[in-house]
Amino acid sequence: MAATLNRIGLARDAYKGAATTMCAGCGHNSITNHLIKALYELGVEPQRLAKMSGIGCSSKTPAYFVEQAHGFNGVHGRMPALTTGAQLADRRLIMLGVSGDGDTVSIGLGQFSATADVGSVQKKGAVNTFQPIDPCAVALTLGCSFVARSFSGDGKQLVPLIKAAIAHRGMALLDVISPCVTFNDHDGSTKSYSWVKEHDEEIHDVSFIPFFEEIAVDYAPGTAVSVEMHDGSHLLLKKLGEEYDPTDRMQAMHLVEDSRAKGQLLTGLLYIDESSPDFATTEHIPAERPLRDLGEQELRLSRADFDTFMDEFA
Repeated sequence: MAATLNRIGLARDAYKGAATTMCAGCGHNSITNHLIKALYELGVEPQRLAKMSGIGCSSKTPAYFVEQAHGFNGVHGRMPALTTGAQLADRRLIMLGVSGDGDTVSIGLGQFSATADVGSVQKKGAVNTFQPIDPCAVALTLGCSFVARSFSGDGKQLVPLIKAAIAHRGMALLDVISPCVTFNDHDGSTKSYSWVKEHDEEIHDVSFIPFFEEIAVDYAPGTAVSVEMHDGSHLLLKKLGEEYDPTDRMQAMHLVEDSRAKGQLLTGLLYIDESSPDFATTEHIPAERPLRDLGEQELRLSRADFDTFMDEFA
């Protein structure tokens, strides 16, 4: 039976990578599969994708999908800086950064992660007494224009969020809770598989319609919100409970804090601002001709310009 091809003529296998070396049952393997599905269905050209990561279990993920894409493993905690530099050098690339607790907020030596909730218990019985760092709360505070959270075991929600993050113009933070089956999947953990499944509170049902597909949904008026992305794609959010506006940043910040106080794990699109310009736009970095293609004569100051510049400090 012939493989089904996507809109650019590639089979799903073209988006796979090397065999995983993760532990059996690791949530990271689920995330890899969701990435493969999202990239295949979007029809992303492998040569336009750059996979970036740092150090740690999650940072091995780029090896496991789209082996024909660009990839770079940086040193501890430097993935965001490397990704920013590469994006500015060639704006035609789709940058996809992967980073976990160890690479992002702490180095793992047996202590609690900086994202561990107060009251979390280690296997040896130690109890965490420190307030956690919430990546989504930090992103909202810093003005990130796309903030979402999901669970590695919920492909129905995670795949459309991955697609929306890729379609978004600018930085998109997608915090994925991925239970560690070897070191952190026990009764005292608030990041175990069973705890996350029990406390997961979805804000809305998420659907994504890319720009190359016709919008055909059957939602009653007032029961769904449609967010148009800058490329013409649409993110559809079907309301599941209380009224929630994902374009309201202050409401998002309040909801994140309120859910933490209630012991809930809030998932879905927390915040989006499609009107916000990205960094390259505000800094007038051209998209037509990448910086990496500029020659020496275009990058160097002329002698006259250099002398004028130095005269300012005379």
